[in-house]
Amino acid sequence: MKQIGILGSTGSIGTQTLEIVRNHTEELQVTALAAGSNIELLEQQIREFRPRIAAVWKEENAATLRTMVRDMDVRIVSGMEGLIEAAVLEQNEILVTAIVGMIGIQPTIAAIRAGKDIALANKETLVTAGHIIMHLAEKCHVRILPVDSEHSAIFQCLNGENSREIDKILLTASGGPFRGRDTAFLSSVRLADALKHPNWSMGRKITVDSATMVNKGLEVMEARWLFGVGLEDIQVVVQPQSVIHSMVQFQDGAVLAQLGTPDMKLPIQYALFYPERQFLPGKRLDFDTLASIDFEKPDPDVFRGLSLAYQAGRTGGSLPTVFNAANEFAVARFLEERIRFLDIYRIIEECMEAHKKVEHPSVDEILAAEQWTYEYIESRWKFEYSH
Repeated sequence: MKQIGILGSTGSIGTQTLEIVRNHTEELQVTALAAGSNIELLEQQIREFRPRIAAVWKEENAATLRTMVRDMDVRIVSGMEGLIEAAVLEQNEILVTAIVGMIGIQPTIAAIRAGKDIALANKETLVTAGHIIMHLAEKCHVRILPVDSEHSAIFQCLNGENSREIDKILLTASGGPFRGRDTAFLSSVRLADALKHPNWSMGRKITVDSATMVNKGLEVMEARWLFGVGLEDIQVVVQPQSVIHSMVQFQDGAVLAQLGTPDMKLPIQYALFYPERQFLPGKRLDFDTLASIDFEKPDPDVFRGLSLAYQAGRTGGSLPTVFNAANEFAVARFLEERIRFLDIYRIIEECMEAHKKVEHPSVDEILAAEQWTYEYIESRWKFEYSH
């Protein structure tokens, strides 16, 4: 039986991971859970899956949760120390890092040092600290197993192949809810519009990131570290049906693609059981009714999240951290309806222009760059409710 820890257990990836555990109770056991503030759902998860430890961010929520589960044999911890304690729990064999944001970096590093395999669903970890994470994983003989749909697709395409023979990675994108629209249209979109993804069911933050195509930019930067390729070897291709999850082109011209229905449980389960495949209930692609698979070129002049991400990735150092932190801050304000959609791009660009790059940032310098970004935005922008 494989024992797993889950950081971000109450979010979209976390709850779908637990669905997989329900279907594989003889093969998977939950040993650690961590969540942000949804202690009501976390209590339900504790009662159902009986982990040894559960972490929440605020100590006041931890105190409340301790009272709620005082009849259970579970240790409740809080803060960064609690997250790290859950991540490095001795019984954990694999850690699902589904927590959102740069808060996931330190627990992931601690888990790698403790010899835990990582089922990686936290983009920020590699975007901001890829130079640290991949070197450390190799040193500690730890596997980084991508959970993101596109990176899992690439990982599957490379199974049994020589990664040195990659010519190009073709990273697919749905195009989001505003595919084909121009800047004038984007200037008037509202939050409700941005949250209507045509294919995927995801959390609110990542759904907005998909609408801006910042998400795809983050995936480009993540892919360079996961698969050891240059940014110039990663091409984004819009595939509106979300049937092809990504492709790899090799030096001989062959292209391998991974296809499937848009269901995040497939990449999650693949990471948990790798290298084996297990039965997964759900819809299958029906090639009798699939009318077509279309491809388009993204417009980086309209969806500037993509072009700004390539710029940050090419510059490197601490600039990807600034790109990511500015986006996190801006999206949070957009979700509160305190800025407009295009302000997200403006905030990211202003921060990137003002930042003085650190060439090979340590974890402390990465976190300092994040804090600088937040303080810079607060000093330059006045946030008012826009509705």
